[in-house]
Amino acid sequence: MAAQANGGNGPLSGVRVVELAGIGPGPFAAMLLADLGADVVRIDRPGGPGLGIDPAYDLTNRNKRSVLVDLKADGGPATVLDLVERADILVEGYRPGVAERLGVGPDACLARNPRLVYGRMTGWGQDGPLAASAGHDIAYIAITGTLGMIGPAPDGPPTVPANLVGDYAGGSLYLVVGVLAALQHARTHGEGQVVDAAIVDGAAHLATMIHGMVAAGGWQDRRGVNLLDGGCPFYGTYETSDGGYMAVGALEQQFYEEFTRLLGIEDVAPARKDFGRWDELRAAVADRFRTRTREEWTAVFEGTDACVAPVLSMREAPAHPHLAARGTFVEHAGFTQPAPAPRFSATPGAVRSAPARPGADTEAVARDWAVPSLNGREATVDVRTEARDASPQEPEA
Repeated sequence: MAAQANGGNGPLSGVRVVELAGIGPGPFAAMLLADLGADVVRIDRPGGPGLGIDPAYDLTNRNKRSVLVDLKADGGPATVLDLVERADILVEGYRPGVAERLGVGPDACLARNPRLVYGRMTGWGQDGPLAASAGHDIAYIAITGTLGMIGPAPDGPPTVPANLVGDYAGGSLYLVVGVLAALQHARTHGEGQVVDAAIVDGAAHLATMIHGMVAAGGWQDRRGVNLLDGGCPFYGTYETSDGGYMAVGALEQQFYEEFTRLLGIEDVAPARKDFGRWDELRAAVADRFRTRTREEWTAVFEGTDACVAPVLSMREAPAHPHLAARGTFVEHAGFTQPAPAPRFSATPGAVRSAPARPGADTEAVARDWAVPSLNGREATVDVRTEARDASPQEPEA
C-alpha cells in the first residue's frame, strides 16, 4: 500500500517532513512524525547507508516514502533544497558541520524556506569539546549520570538499558518535542529555527526528578539502594520456580498490604518502612516467589491492586490480554509491531505502509511535491566513500 500524498489521517496530516537518512534516533523520530500523519520523505543515499538492517525489516521507516539523492553529486543539494522549499520540518543526524559541507545546512535551508524547522539529532550536541567525536548511546548516558544509577547492586556494574534511554528517550522523543514546538512557533510568527537535540541533554533532563530527590536527601547517589532502582524489596523483580520473573511495584501502603496478603507473607513481613529489615523482607519475598511458576503467580495477582505483573519477553508481549485488547501491537505487512502512540480521539494514527524501500517512491514524491528534479537521477556513488565524516551512530548522508 503506497503512502498517501499528504501522509495519514493523524494530527500531523498535511505536515511535510524531509528526513536526511541515517540510523538510530533520527529515523525513529521521523517515524513518530509519520505515525502521527506527517508526509515524511526520507532522502536515501544511492547504495544504502552502509550500516543498519535490511530495509525490508527496518520498521522505523514505516509510514514514510523514500527518494534517492546523491548529495555529493552535481545537483544533489539543489534537489534537496527544492524539497526543503516545500517542507515544514527537516530532520538530520550528521556530525556538526557535515550538513553545511554538503550544502544542506541550516543557513542554506532557511534561506530557501524561512519558515522551516531544522531539527538536528546528535549524541553530543552541536557544540562542546566532544561535539565532533564519534559516540553511541552507552557513552552519552554514561557521562550524564543516567547509566550510573541503573543496576541491581551498589558494588556491581551498571546495567545497560539497551539503547532505549539514550537514543530513543533522550534523543528521538526530545527531537520530536522540539520540532513540534518550533513548528507551532513558525506557524504563529512565520519564523523558522534550528532545533539542537542532543542525547546528552535529553538523558540528563530525564533524571530531573531524581536530581531533586538527591538534593532533598531522599535518594542516594549510588545504584541499587533507592526506592525506584531495585534497592527497595517491594519494587523489583523476583524469580519464579520455572525460571520466569515477576515485577513488583507495591510502593504505597494499601498496595503493599494487598501484595503481602496475596503473596502469603503478611504474618512474617516486617513493616515496609523498617529499612533495617529490608534484607529480611527481600529474602522472604524471594523465597515465596520461588514456590510457584510465573503463570501461577500471574493468576494470583491478576485483577488486583497489588501492582504485580509478569515479566514478558518481546515475543510474548503482544499476546498479553490487556495489550491485545487495546491493540498495543498490530500486524502489518507480515510484521508484528508496536502500534502508533499516543492515541487521538479525532485524528487516530495507523500503520499505513511497510518500511520504505530506498528510492521506491521517487516518482510519486516528485509529482506530489512538485519537484521534477527528483526524476531521472542516477545512483552511481560508492557507499564506502560516504561515511568519511560520519560517527558510527549517525552516518553522513
